[in-house]
Amino acid sequence: MTAAVELLKTRRLYLLLRDRIVTGAVGPGSRLPSEPALAQEHGVSRVTVRRALDLLAEEGLVRRRVGSGTFVEDPPASRPIVADFSNVLSNLIEMGRATAVKLLSFAYVAPPASIAEPLGLEPGERVQRSVRVRLIDGQPFSYLTTHVPERIGLTYSERDLATIPLLELMERSGIVAERATQSISATLVGPETAAALDLAPGSPVISLTRVVYEPSGRGVEHLHALYRPDRYAFQMDFVRTDVAGARRWTPTVVQASRTASSPRPSRPKRTASQKGTRP
Repeated sequence: MTAAVELLKTRRLYLLLRDRIVTGAVGPGSRLPSEPALAQEHGVSRVTVRRALDLLAEEGLVRRRVGSGTFVEDPPASRPIVADFSNVLSNLIEMGRATAVKLLSFAYVAPPASIAEPLGLEPGERVQRSVRVRLIDGQPFSYLTTHVPERIGLTYSERDLATIPLLELMERSGIVAERATQSISATLVGPETAAALDLAPGSPVISLTRVVYEPSGRGVEHLHALYRPDRYAFQMDFVRTDVAGARRWTPTVVQASRTASSPRPSRPKRTASQKGTRP
C-alpha cells in the first residue's frame, strides 16, 4: 500500500510540475525550487520529489545540473501523429504501410453482443479477432483490437495480417469499404495494454471505436483502438458557411495531398507527424 501511495504522489507532483512547464507558467531557463523546498511545499518526501524530477528529465522538460539545481528546458516540439477526423477512411492503406505493426494475437472466436450487433452478424456467426500494436519510428502509439466476420477473415492469413494493412487485405478479397462510424472518448489502460504501449498502468489514453460498412450496409470491421495521447491526435478543418441564413462552422474534407505525407520523426521524443487515419 505504501509503495502505491508513493507512486501516486510521484505522479501527482510530476503532472503538476509538467503542467507549469508546458503551459509557460515556468519559462525555459528558470530554476526550479530545490528538492527540500519542493518536498516541503507539496508535503512529500525528497525521494518522491527526486522521482518526479527524473520523469521530467526523461521527457526533456528539465535538465538537472549537479551542484546547481534543476532548470527548465525549452519544451521540445510535440509532433504526434495527427488524424483527419472528418475523413475517416482516407489513406488507410498508405498509413498502414508507413508504420510498423506487431501482431499479438490472432484467433476465430464467438463475438460478444457488443461486437455482433454493430456488425449485423447472424446468430452463431464467428469473427476473426486480432490484437496488434502499431509503431512509428520503433515506438508504440496504438493498441488495436479488430473483429472481422469469419467469411472475410478466412481470405487472409495470420502472416498476411502481420505484414499487410487490414483494409488492403479486405479490398484484395473484394470487400468495398463504403462508410464508417466512429466514436472517441478517453479511458485508463490496464497492465497488459500499458505494457504494450510502454505506459504505466492507469495512464490515460484516447479510446476510439470504429465500425466499417460495405455498400449493402453489412459491417465488415469492428475496431477498438487505444492511442497514446502524446503520440496521436485528431484534427478537423472547418470553413465558415451560410446555412439557412445563419453563419456556421462546416467540416471540410482534407485533400489527399495533405493526408498522405510521410511520418517525420521528432527529436528527442521520436514521435511523428502524419495526417490520415489508422489502421
